[in-house]
Amino acid sequence: MMFSNLLITKPIQANPEVHAGEDLPLTPEAARAGGQHGQLKRTLSGWQLLLLGIGGIIGAGIFVMTGQAAANHAGPAIMLSFVLAGLACAFAGLCYAEFAAMLPVSGSAYSYTYATMGEALAWFVGWSLVLEYQFAAAAVAVGWSAYTISLMESIAHLAGFNWHFPAALASAPFTFRDGQLVATGAWFNLPAVLVIGAVASLCYVGIKQSASANAVIVAIKVTVILALIGFGAGHVNVDNWSPFIPANEGGDRFGWEGVFRGASIVFFAYIGFDAVSTAAQEARNPQRDMPIGILGSLIVCTILYIAVAAVLTGMVSYTELGTAKPVATALEGYPSLALLKYAVEIAAVAGLTSVILVMMMGQPRIFYAMANDGLIPRLFAAVHPRFHTPHKATIIVAVVAALLAALFPLGVLGDLVSMGTLLAFAVVCVSVLVLRRTRPDLHRAFKVPFAPVVCVLGALSCLALVFFMGWYNWALLAAWTTIGFTIYFGYGFRHSVVRKQASRA
Repeated sequence: MMFSNLLITKPIQANPEVHAGEDLPLTPEAARAGGQHGQLKRTLSGWQLLLLGIGGIIGAGIFVMTGQAAANHAGPAIMLSFVLAGLACAFAGLCYAEFAAMLPVSGSAYSYTYATMGEALAWFVGWSLVLEYQFAAAAVAVGWSAYTISLMESIAHLAGFNWHFPAALASAPFTFRDGQLVATGAWFNLPAVLVIGAVASLCYVGIKQSASANAVIVAIKVTVILALIGFGAGHVNVDNWSPFIPANEGGDRFGWEGVFRGASIVFFAYIGFDAVSTAAQEARNPQRDMPIGILGSLIVCTILYIAVAAVLTGMVSYTELGTAKPVATALEGYPSLALLKYAVEIAAVAGLTSVILVMMMGQPRIFYAMANDGLIPRLFAAVHPRFHTPHKATIIVAVVAALLAALFPLGVLGDLVSMGTLLAFAVVCVSVLVLRRTRPDLHRAFKVPFAPVVCVLGALSCLALVFFMGWYNWALLAAWTTIGFTIYFGYGFRHSVVRKQASRA
């Protein structure tokens, strides 16, 4: 009986309109909460969804992760790593597009899994999404901090001052070295905390304002990235691409093992596209616009990623790119591109800001869906009466993200984000096939072409990338999952709205 209860699914309606079982009767506790429960407002256009996707994707992948993956694992073959990661995302993106058009709700992969695979697996996916968005906001804030400090010091240098940002406030007090947590001597990462606070304030006052700010930021960073590709191409030395795949030095350090490990790292760069699906409940025409936002942003960004990876590894040796600001590092060796370096630093600061913005828009909406289902406390479903945002969840997400960004290094946060995301993507790919079989009557405004092949390849490719993660990442994921299911059995299992409805039926 206990096992069957874990497999209970959330009912969905065979209706092409905006219904997906979200309007389930409230629990008595929720009814007593009264004004705390509210509805999100549909304000986003297809163009805004596309820009949200681009804003979420372009950022850490180009400005941070590319250099680290190239320097430590793939070498110039980081281009192949982006192709492999992009292929896995393409499969998953098609599956997300089918679900987002069919079930336009705020819970993303969590809601899709709840409707197909049961409550326990939905909780696992939802908890993995917490890992994805919460840790992504923190990880990108760390990268934002490095570029912002570099920009501030560049401006000071131009003004004739020999000023440096205090080292004690510029990085995390801990880092992982050879699988061990060691002290760095720093206090905490102050700029990372400040940017999370600023972005949280914007998310608090409304998604339309957030989307408008994101559109401006996207225009800035795409323009600078195109300039980087155009001007940087003229300084490419093809000798830097040889050997294209450096000889393996043991483990996942170069060779094909390094290429696949690099793919698992730069996969972090693609996670923004699924954040589009968290805004489905605030899209004006989700059946038409969600596939455009998800797939369109994925295609545009994959092309830009591969082009930038080619330019960076051609401008300097891949061994020099293992910094927190690899694009700026590559440009520093070319005095004629000094102005472009400053532009890149500005675009990086702006671009990483938009990624933090999209991640911090997504996480509270995952919590909103889970709270409406009774799996986490109702305060996470509270919607501001004026701004129509999940304001309490936004505050909580911001506080936790700020603590993570202040205290933990980029590499650890990035790998954990990738693991949570890949597992969620794999489940979504399988869920499409399950729902095709169990609910063929549902209207599907968008359908995955060659679904059996695409879905299986999507799930397998995502799981394959997870396989190349380090052992300590698996240990941290196991600990994270244990914490999650402790919360589920301690609270969610007993307060589940769907389970209470089933017991009354």
